[in-house]
Amino acid sequence: MTADTADRIVLSFPADIGKHGRKRLGQEYYKGWLRKTHDAVAVGDEWDEFTDVGCCGSQMDLPVRVEEVEGGSRVGPETAIEYTEREACGVNPGWSVQHDEPEPVRD
Repeated sequence: MTADTADRIVLSFPADIGKHGRKRLGQEYYKGWLRKTHDAVAVGDEWDEFTDVGCCGSQMDLPVRVEEVEGGSRVGPETAIEYTEREACGVNPGWSVQHDEPEPVRD
């Protein structure tokens, strides 16, 4: 790890993301995706992420926010990623029938 690489970052997700979204976020492949797709990192950054919902190419939006950064200001392959929950924000969970997600937000 180089001096400018973060040792650890903490990302928050909205409380209204259900079990399926939480499970996806926790998977090592998903954390690896985040490490590969983000370079610079700073407290307050907001990342509009997504994941599949397991059917028909549908996706679920996963808005995450950087809450803590330890070490440098860059994300690297060894950067530990942890999560914390924040207030609900009316996120649309995607195809909620297959998974135990809240009802989709209606406009």
